[in-house]
Parts: sequence; structure tokens; C-alpha cells
Amino acid sequence: MWSRLPFGERLRAELSSPRRTRRLGSSPRSRVWRTELSGTPVVVKQLIEGPGAAERYAREVAALRLASRVDPPVVPALLGADPVERVLVLEHLDHRSPADDWLVGYAEALARLHAATTADDVGLLPAWSAPTGDDIGSFLGLARTLGCTVPSAVRTELDDLLNRLTHASGHALLHGDPCPGNDMHTSSGVRFIDFEQASLGHGLVELAYLRIGFPTCWCVTAPAQPLLNAAESAYRTAWRRATGADLQDDLTDSCASWLLRGDALVERAHRGTADHLSKVPTKDWRWGTATARQRLVHRLGIISGMTMSGSELENLGQLAVAMRHAMLTRWPALQPLRAQRP
Repeated sequence: MWSRLPFGERLRAELSSPRRTRRLGSSPRSRVWRTELSGTPVVVKQLIEGPGAAERYAREVAALRLASRVDPPVVPALLGADPVERVLVLEHLDHRSPADDWLVGYAEALARLHAATTADDVGLLPAWSAPTGDDIGSFLGLARTLGCTVPSAVRTELDDLLNRLTHASGHALLHGDPCPGNDMHTSSGVRFIDFEQASLGHGLVELAYLRIGFPTCWCVTAPAQPLLNAAESAYRTAWRRATGADLQDDLTDSCASWLLRGDALVERAHRGTADHLSKVPTKDWRWGTATARQRLVHRLGIISGMTMSGSELENLGQLAVAMRHAMLTRWPALQPLRAQRP
């Protein structure tokens, strides 16, 4: 019974009866099937009963409906929904292997997704959540454990950073987990799936993924600088075309926000369960294509390179240099992140 297609009378009346059904792979939080309705292939997704299931379902439905405004599309069409069973019926997409320069098309599509919403949509999805004071405490605790001196100016900079992030204006439609695997590369462009963590906020939060190393993702990459530059430029150009305005501010604050989050070192099932940064000195663990220490060394290097003299986070940058050096000295076998997605 656990694998039976949950396609009730309501959906059958709206969409017809399914035929030729088969189960697809999915995350532990959902079940997914491919089936046919009147000869047309579709995807059926059910959010599994559990903590937060109703909220995740509501976020996904709301995000897909908001994103459906974008043309050409950046999401599959939502064909039907059953809130009682937490079921979505979605357009089937033919995914192709991403090209070597996939990041450019990805970034362009991400900008158009972000631009789907306006200030009038505030309240239709939860607001993006900034890091907390506890995150700062954990990060500075790790620095001290690594033997680094933490000047008081760093804490001041980080408190100011949290204040800027908390009060940043923004109503972009954020995917919440825009990872390799949640991007479908089709003949008509990139489309995104799995919006269970969608929110509204500033688009820089997710544009930062490209540079900081896909912090919520099993698949983490560090693209070559020319490709990264081309992708970030494509995002900003697409944003300007969609909104008529230039994207304000740089990526430094957004990248720093991901550096602070220990939960960005573990898969979703383990987030909120422990102080993960405090475990780094005594234990390394692999998640997907990289280990926690690999991810952290990469992020420290990015922040140190972005916070030059005169930056609002200059002292954080100097601390990042010291922490990265301490980690590479202690664990010299750590390898850089891979440049290409698997």
C-alpha cells in the first residue's frame, strides 16, 4: 500500500484516470511516480506524512503557482493538487545531461524565477530566515578551537551583518534548495523542481550558491573563475530584463551568511539537531561529493578573497584566512572542491 499511486476521485474527475504508472526515485520526504493521463506523461508527487509535511506541501504549491507567471517557463506546470493527500500532479519534463557551461543557463533561469514575485506577494510564502546569534557563537567557537585569535571587532562585524541580513528588503521567489538535481535541463531551457523550502527574500541569497559552493546541496562544485563570472553576469542581465532594475549590492553578505551556518554542512534530515561546526575539529564526514571540512575550507577561502581592505567584513576576512590556514595545516590532505558536477 505504501507505493500505491495516491490518485483519488477528485483528481480523476479533473484530469482523467492514470495509466502505465511506475515509481521514481525521490527524497525520503516524498514519493514520486511517472504516469500517463489521456496518453500524456505526468509526474505525481506526494509529500509523506511527518513533521512539517503540511507546510512543505503548502510552500511547494504556492511557489509553483507564483512561478507559473514566468514565460518561458522556469518550473513544470502544476496540473492538479490534492491538499488532503498532499499530492501534486506536474508536467513531465525530459531532462538532458547538462552541458559543461550549464551554470550560465542555470543562473539565467534562477534570476527569472526570483523575478516572478513582487512586493504585492509578501505573505504568500514565509520570509527567508537569516543566521542567528547562535550561529555566530558556534563559528567563533570553532575559530578558537582551531587556535585562532578572535578580535572583538569580528563579533561587532558579525552582529552588524546579522542586522543587515535580517532587515534586508527583498521579495524574490527563493527556491530554498536550488541544487544540482533540482534543476531540469530541457530542450527549452532550465526548469526547477522541489520547492518544499521556498520562501521570499533577496535573490542574492541564492545567487551566492554559485560562488560559496551550493551550501544546502549534496553536489557541491567550485567552478572555474571565467565560468563563475559568466554565470553571475547572466543572472544580473536576466534580472535587469525581467524587472527593469539593476541588482543592488554585492554578494559578500550573502556568502558570509552561508559561512556561518553549521547546518549548511549536513543534509536536511540532520539540520537543527546539533552544533555541527563544533564537530569539525574532531570529525569529518562526507555528504555527497565533498566532506564537511572541504566545504568549510572552500567557504573560508571565498570569504577571505571577498573581504578586502575597507570592506565592512574586513576583520572577518582576516579571521577566515587564519582559520583556513589552520585547517590546511592540521589536515594537509584536504582536496579542493571539484569543478564539475557529476
